[in-house]
Formats: sequence, structure tokens, C-alpha cells
Amino acid sequence: MKDMLFSKTHEWIQFLDETTVRLGLTDFAQSELGDLVFINLPEEGDEILISESFADVESVKAVSNVYSPVTGTVSRINEELLDHPELVNESPYEAWFVEIENVREQHELLSEEEYQQFIHEEE
Repeated sequence: MKDMLFSKTHEWIQFLDETTVRLGLTDFAQSELGDLVFINLPEEGDEILISESFADVESVKAVSNVYSPVTGTVSRINEELLDHPELVNESPYEAWFVEIENVREQHELLSEEEYQQFIHEEE
């Protein structure tokens, strides 16, 4: 989980350069959701807004929104997840959802240590 930051809505973010990031769901989020059976991702070129839902995941329990901790433009989607949503359960920190470029705004993000503390406070 090198160089990753975390949101309070349980997404991880990894900066690829100063204005490009990858986003995914945290291990905590995937374990709470259970086995994922479907993922709906945005299209390349879509604008993503901070605090807005940009994707949804369907598990055996429910459908849940995935929120963006940044504002920017989708430059790539992880198409492998469309056919294999279980990859998020198997390896959440490698199964990124989207890459976002031209990041212009971001939430206050947490370090791994701060995120772990946040999770324990929620329980």
C-alpha cells in the first residue's frame, strides 16, 4: 500500500504523478460488502466530481455507490473488473477502478495509519 492515501468513504487513492491518480476500494470496504458480483464503471472521458458517486458495485448483499475523493477526468478504466469483479475481493489494492487525470480538487485524505484509526473509531 505504498504511496496510498485513503478517504473516509473507504476509497484508496494513489498518485501516479502530480495530477493523475488511481482509485479503488479499500480492503475494509470490500470485506464489509462481501463477494462482489458486478461493477459499473464510468466511461473514459467522463468528468468525475469530488464527493459524487462515479461507480457502483453489486455484492451478494446490496448495491453500493463508490465516491470520488477528487475532481478530474477519467483517462482509463480497469476493464478487467467488468468481467472479474471478484478481483476487488481478492486483491483490493491492486484492483483499481479508474485512473483520473487533471485532478483539480481533492478531499482531505488520510494516511494508512490515520485510516486504520478512523476504521476502529467507526466500529
